Amino acid sequence: MSEHSGFVTLNVERTSLVLSCAIGASPRVLYWGPRLASTDPDLIALMTDRQHAPGGPDQEIKSSLLNETGVGLGGFAGFSAHRQGRDWATLFKVTEVRSPSPQSADIVCEDQVTQVRAIVSIALDPDSGVMTCQTQIENFADTDLSIDACAAMVLPLDPLMSRVFGFTGRWSEEFQLEEIPPFQGSYVRENKKGRTSHDSFPGLIAGTPETCEQAGACFAFHLGWSGNHRARVDRLSDGRALVQMGELFLPGEVSLAAGESYQTPPLNAAFSDAGYSALSRQFHRHLKGAVMDDRIRRKPRPVHYNTWEAVYFDHDHDKLFALADKAADIGAERFILDDGWFGSRRNDKAGLGDWWPCEDVYPDGLGPLIEHVTKLGMEFGLWFEPEMVNPDSELYRAHPDWVLQAPGVEQISSRHQYVLDLTRDDVSAYLFERLHKLLSAHPISYIKWDMNRDIHHPGSDGRAATSRQTRAVYALIDRLRAAHPELEIESCSSGGGRADYGILKRTDRIWTSDSNDALDRQRIQRGASHFFPLEVMGAHVGPQRCHITGRRLNMRLRVATALFGHMGMELDLLNEEAADLDILKAGIALHKQYRPLIHSGDLFRLDTPDHVNAVGVMAEDQSQALLSWCNLTGHRETLPGRLYVPGLDVSRSYRTRIVWPQPARSVSQPSVLDALNLTEQGAVLPGEALAHVGLQVPLLHPETCLIYHFEAV
Repeated sequence: MSEHSGFVTLNVERTSLVLSCAIGASPRVLYWGPRLASTDPDLIALMTDRQHAPGGPDQEIKSSLLNETGVGLGGFAGFSAHRQGRDWATLFKVTEVRSPSPQSADIVCEDQVTQVRAIVSIALDPDSGVMTCQTQIENFADTDLSIDACAAMVLPLDPLMSRVFGFTGRWSEEFQLEEIPPFQGSYVRENKKGRTSHDSFPGLIAGTPETCEQAGACFAFHLGWSGNHRARVDRLSDGRALVQMGELFLPGEVSLAAGESYQTPPLNAAFSDAGYSALSRQFHRHLKGAVMDDRIRRKPRPVHYNTWEAVYFDHDHDKLFALADKAADIGAERFILDDGWFGSRRNDKAGLGDWWPCEDVYPDGLGPLIEHVTKLGMEFGLWFEPEMVNPDSELYRAHPDWVLQAPGVEQISSRHQYVLDLTRDDVSAYLFERLHKLLSAHPISYIKWDMNRDIHHPGSDGRAATSRQTRAVYALIDRLRAAHPELEIESCSSGGGRADYGILKRTDRIWTSDSNDALDRQRIQRGASHFFPLEVMGAHVGPQRCHITGRRLNMRLRVATALFGHMGMELDLLNEEAADLDILKAGIALHKQYRPLIHSGDLFRLDTPDHVNAVGVMAEDQSQALLSWCNLTGHRETLPGRLYVPGLDVSRSYRTRIVWPQPARSVSQPSVLDALNLTEQGAVLPGEALAHVGLQVPLLHPETCLIYHFEAV
C-alpha cells in the first residue's frame, strides 16, 4: 500500500486500486482498473472530477465506499440503519487508515451523530489480482441499532462496461448466464431462499461491446455467501454505474446492541484486460490459493461412483457389493453410499435426523460394506443431510421444537422435511455427535453434505434467523473438519443450490447439478466455469436415459462431458450394455491420464455459435492443452468453421491429436481427420498456425464431442 496526502494506492501485477480517504472526508474509489505505474493520485482526482449537472445539486455528490443514506446519492444505499426510526442518515468520515499488508488497507470511518463505526477492509490478492472487500459495522451508542442493508462495498463500474451478465436458472438447470439489455435504472437479483439458490447465483460480469472470451476489458463480482443475498447494478441518470452485493436481511434480522458488531460476507471482484476467460482464471486462482484449504492438492481427486441413480432407496446388501465390484473394475477410486442407509429411510418421507444405520438393511452396521469397498482399493464416502428432519422421525417426535419456524404461521413442508434450527447449541451439538461418531468408527474419507429445500420461515426465538442459520452451518462444518482434518466434503444442495466461495472455504467440491443429462451439463458447467475451476465441479456419467430429462444420449458424449470436471459415475453398472461399459472404462482411463492437466491447467472458453460448446485447459508452461469441441445440436451452416486454439506458445510446434472418441469419424469422408491423421499419430502443427490460421473442424452429427490434445514437441 502506498499513501499520498489522503490517498491510498494498492497495486498488484496487472491491477491498481486508488482510494481517496483523507481523514475527516468521505472515502471513495478514484480508480480501479489496469495497473498504473506512476500516475499521481492528485492528478487522477482532477482528471475525473465532474462538473455541476444542470438541474442537480450545486456540487456533485460523490459516491462513497458504502453509499450510506447520509451521502444523499441517488440509487440504493449500500448501508442503511436506524434507531427506532431515528439516526437514519448515517454519513461516514475517515478516522484512520491501516495497512495490514502491502496489498491491503482497512479504512476506518465513523459517524459521531449516529454513533456508528464502519471498517471497510480491502485486499488485492497478489497472485490472482482478485480484490476482496468486507465491511464491519460497530455500534458505539447506548441504544440498539437496526440494520436494514449493508453491502460488502459499493464499487464504481466503468460506463464503458455496457454489457452486463447475471445468472439465472432453476433446479437441474443452474448457472444460466443471461445478458441484460442496456438499461438506465437498476438490475437487481435478490435471493430469499436461505441458500445460495439455483436461480440467483451471486455473480455478475460486465464487459464492453468488444469484449470476448480471449480479449477485451471486463469486470466480475461474486459474493462468497451461502444465504440470502442481494446483487445489483445501478445506472444513474448522470451516467455513473455502481455495483454492490451483500446479505439480504429479513425484517428486524440484524440489530446491534451497544458494543456489538456485524461483518458482511466477502465480496470478490476482479478486472481483466484480456477477456472473460482470463477473468475466470483469476477467480479460479484466487479460490484455490486464497479461499480453499490446499490440503486437497496433496493427491489426485479420485473418480467417484455414487449409488443414488443405481438404487435410490432400495438398498440391498448383494447389489451394493456387486456395484462396488463393478465400479472398482471400471476404474472408480471412491465409492459413495447415497441417501437411504439410515433410520427408517425407506423413502423420502421418513428418517431424516436419525443418523444411525438402518438395522433392517444393515444389521451389522456399515462396517461390512466399508470393508469390502476399501479392500477393493477404493475410498468410502457417505451421504448426509444434517440440516433437515422428517416429521416422521424419532428426532422430530422427541424434539418438535428443534425446527426453524415463525410463531403463528403454519410450517411449509418441502420434500416432506423441515429445517433444523442450527442456531440452537443443543441442535448443533446433536448433529456433531452423530456425524462424529460415525466418522470416528469407520474409515470414511468423504461425505456428501446435502441440503434439499429452501427455507421459507427461517425463524428462531421469534426473530428472522437466516443470517444466523447460515453462520451456524459454517460453524458446524468447521467443527467437523477440525475433528477430522483429512475428511473431504462435497457441498450439494439439490445440485448446485449451495455453490459459492463461502461454502468452498470449508468444503472441497460442489455438486454442480442434479441433472446428469450431458447436453444440459455442457451449458451448466460452462456457466459455472466463470467462477469455479473444473476440479471443484462434480461431473458424473449418468444412465443412457437421463432420469430427470428423459433424454437418451450416447455414452461417448456422456463421458466427454464428465471428463472435464471432478469425474464420477452415477448409474446402474449392473444393467449397462457391455459395449457402453468398455467405452466408460476407456473414458475413465483417459481422464486419469490427463487429470493432472484438467485439475491444474488454465481454463479457457471459446466464442462459438450457440450449437457448439468449446472449453479447454492449458498447462501453465504452455507445454500441452486439452480441448473439448462439442456439437450440441444441428445448425444452419453446411460445414462448421475452424478451431482457433488460444494460449499456445506461437514459437513452438504441437503434436495435435484427437484423443476422444476413438475412432473419431466425420459425417462425410474424407475430412481433416484423415488428411492430417489426427486420430492416429496426429500432426505436428505450428503454434502460430493453430492460433491464427485455425484448424478446420470436421462435419459432426449432433450430440458429438471431440477432444483434442496438443503437446509441444
